[in-house]
This record gives sequence, structure tokens and C-alpha cells, in this order.
Amino acid sequence: MATILVIDDNETIREGLAHTVRRMGHEPLIASSGRAGVELFRRHGNVDFLITDLKMEDGGGAEVLRQVFATDPDAVAMVITAYGNVETAVECMKLGAFDFLTKPFAPEVVRLKIEGALALRAARRARSRAEATVAALHADAAAGYGEMVGASTGMRQVFAMIEKVAPTDASVLVVGESGTGKELVARALHTRSRRAAGPFIKVNCSALAETLLESELFGHEKGSFTGAVKRKLGRFELADGGTLFLDEIGDISQAMQLRLLRVLQERELERVGGEQTIRVDVRVVAATHKDLAAEVKQGRFREDLFYRLHVVPMTLPPLRDRRDDVPQLARHFVAKLAPRTNARVTGLDDAALGRLVAWSWPGNVRELENAIEQALVFADGETIGVAALPPQLRGEDPDALALPKADAALPDILEELERQLLVKAYTKAGGVKTETARLLGIKPSALYYKLEKYGII
Repeated sequence: MATILVIDDNETIREGLAHTVRRMGHEPLIASSGRAGVELFRRHGNVDFLITDLKMEDGGGAEVLRQVFATDPDAVAMVITAYGNVETAVECMKLGAFDFLTKPFAPEVVRLKIEGALALRAARRARSRAEATVAALHADAAAGYGEMVGASTGMRQVFAMIEKVAPTDASVLVVGESGTGKELVARALHTRSRRAAGPFIKVNCSALAETLLESELFGHEKGSFTGAVKRKLGRFELADGGTLFLDEIGDISQAMQLRLLRVLQERELERVGGEQTIRVDVRVVAATHKDLAAEVKQGRFREDLFYRLHVVPMTLPPLRDRRDDVPQLARHFVAKLAPRTNARVTGLDDAALGRLVAWSWPGNVRELENAIEQALVFADGETIGVAALPPQLRGEDPDALALPKADAALPDILEELERQLLVKAYTKAGGVKTETARLLGIKPSALYYKLEKYGII
């Protein structure tokens, strides 16, 4: 519903226009003089469209337009006149009006004019939001690196190391808690390397059973096992000439560690069920949330593979250790997610930002992104307030679920509730997927599907 201000000293015209506005489902504001109309415009503060008579006893529409545009340069106004000719049209345009209406006029014409004016107002507001978003992103660009955002000491050290290491072919082991952005580091290393024109291939080592992981990494020949109906190229072959990102490398079995070691040492492999030796030229970036040095001491991870992967170690700080980056990250996610979630939202108010900065973020940057996406769903105005934040950030029961708006379709409501449950369980488990699956009472394979479906990983 739009708010439309009607200014005319003729009661019949004034009430007729207000009646048309109401029938269109909008709210009319009425003033019988230019002075009263300007005062009403300023007092209300959110008029979507102004209709004013050109000739009135107290000076008329020209002065109204001058004062209105001084208050709001993006205002949309239309002039009513009894003298409809080219000169009048030019005069109205010079005053800033987007259109004029000649007396007498039919309600159908008024409706068309109002529809056109509201479309223009929406376009201007969208442009203003876009300009504000671009300005904010430019302001934050100095506090970021590619897709990563942050100006804290820890993140500046990460950015500097990426810049130094990316041009080389050295293997990199990225260590950090779940949700800290390990894949973004791997992508940055790839895009700034001599392999940037080649493929960037990723595989989540913890998401697949050992037999499936072997086939994913090394490929298989037709008939090599039940279901192998055709030859399949593995991720190493697909990444030839580029970068292979092995996420959660600490979760692979001893047997898989041995096969992986051979590929890293010899730069060659055989597909499952195959005899042909295939040479590959791949840079490996591995990532884990585990302490692999401790895993080596416990005998759960091969020492020789550890040193192959650990040529350049890179540690990502958890979000709780770089709280100064939270406001920039929050604005970044609003700009990224609002266009497809709630295009009206342009930012967060100070109270909401304060809650975000104060939170401990056990799920790190990924949890923050999920919180912003949920807040966008529940935000009613142009800024995210505390009321739109997830319950734990509002100081309420962290296990409570926020019900979507009542006018949503049942499938959408159920999906939103499922997404919230997944986020809560994933956060409670500290980003450990096997523990998340246990908390939810579902199989790991079902969990991985749902995490990817809702964009949580």
C-alpha cells in the first residue's frame, strides 16, 4: 500500500482523487492548500506520490514542488492544471514533476497516472538502495580480499600469505574451525596462481564413504564394480592443469591416505579397476578442522602424508577472535543475500549490529551468513532490527524456532523450520558433520544432502 498526498483547494476534485486512491488500495493524505500540503509532506516523512494543483490561492503548485524537492529530491509529483498545452507541460517538467493531468479527468486516467508514478518511485528507491549498497561495498573493499571480508590483524596476515604463496605450486594445508572460510582461501590461491585459467575442483572427503571417495578422487573403469556402467574420470583428472581442493582431509582412512600419498609423490594414478597409469599436473590445497599434528602422534594420520600436505600451513582465525570484522561481514551478507531474500532491506540498525558483535559465533562466518539470511526473511522494514535476528541473538531460548509469516505456503514453512533445525544442530556440533547427524538422528549421507540443499555448507 502506497501513501499518496493530494493537494487541491477544490473540495470536489480533492475528494474525488482521494476516493480513487482508496479504491486502488492506497492511503490518501489530503490538504486544501499548498502550505498545509508541504507541512503534511514533511511531517509524514514517507509520501510515495504527490498530486498538486498548479493554481491555488496561496501560491500554488510551483512553490509546493520547490519545497517538496528541497526536502526529498527523489520525490515523485504530478501537477493538475486546467490549462493543458505544451507550454504548461514544459513548465511542469521544469518544476520537477514527472507528469501533469488536465482538468477535467476520468478516474481511469488517474489510476494509470498513479500506477506509472508508483513504478517510478519504486525504481528510484531501488536505484538509491543499489547506490548505497555499492558505496558500502566500496567502503568495505579496503577491508577485504576477493570474496573474503576482514581488516583484523589475523585476516590481514592470511591475505598477505595468500599473495605470497599463490604464484607457487606449493601444497597448502588450510586449518580452521568449520565455517571460517577455508574454501574461499583455496579459491583465492587458485585465482591468483598461474593455474587460474585451469579448473578448480573440490571434494568434501568427509561426505563420502571410502569406496565412493576412491572412485571420486581417482575415477573408475566401466564394470569395475556394481553400478559402474561407464568410465568415470576422477577429481584428480578433472583438475589436471588446475587446483584440487580436498576439504576435511583429516577424515580419510589409512588406506585412502596411502593412495593419496602416492599420487602426491609420483603425480600419477590408476582408475579403480584400471591398469593404465595416468599422469596428472595438479596443485593440491587441503583443509581440515582437526589438529593433524596431534592426529599423527595418535597414529590416525600418516606422517609422510602430513608433511606432503603441510608444505605451507595456513591457519584461519575463528570469528570470535576477529569481532571487529563482524559489521563488515554483516553488511556484505546483506548486500549478497537481500536481492533474492528481501530486496527492501539495505542494512542493519545499531542495536542489531551490537548483538552480532557480542555473539560468540561457534559456527563462525557460515553461522553469521545463516543468521543474516534468517533475519532477512523476518525483517519488515528497510533495516534489520533485533526482532528479526535468530532467537539466540535476541537473548531468547536458543532451541526455539522462529515461525515464518502466516501467509507463507506450508511447504515453504516446513522447509524454513527444517533449515533452522539443521543450522542449530550444526552450530551446536561445532560444525562437525558426524556429530550433527547424530544430534538429528539421521544418516550422514542425508545430512550432507540437506546441508547442501539449504546452502549451509
